[in-house]
Amino acid sequence: MIEAIDFRNAMSLLTTAVNVITTEGAAGMHGFTASAVCSVTDTPPTLLVCMNQSSRSHAHFIQNKILSVNVLGAQHEILSNAFASSKFSSEERFKLGAWTTLETGSPVLKDALASFDCEIEQIQQMGTHSIFICKVVAIQQSQQEESLVYFNRAYHHVGQVEIV
Repeated sequence: MIEAIDFRNAMSLLTTAVNVITTEGAAGMHGFTASAVCSVTDTPPTLLVCMNQSSRSHAHFIQNKILSVNVLGAQHEILSNAFASSKFSSEERFKLGAWTTLETGSPVLKDALASFDCEIEQIQQMGTHSIFICKVVAIQQSQQEESLVYFNRAYHHVGQVEIV
């Protein structure tokens, strides 16, 4: 049997993009930092987003039935940490960035590498997490060229750096 700590240690070696997932609706405005996001298919455009069921905002995402995946750039490390921390309220978290909306009304980070505005179409429970299957209804991209990634329990920057 594989121990949870062994699994987490091995998964820490999987380089992943860092994302802030947001929602706003009847249940209010909430967000969290996530690396468990991936493409499912491009026809129709669909993403998979995993969220821990013990998260204080989990029920709000379920109730709102919408979310935006904001792919963070190299400059967003402080924002990522704030959305990952239980020390900050939702209001404090959202003061750290410049936000807009697209189709669903979920907050979209204006300078994210890319933002995927989604409707949650299905929710699957698996162990400690909920898996959201999300239909992408709008996309916003920036001209940023450096991504914030997480590898071996630390942030790193990946992408084109212009040398002057």
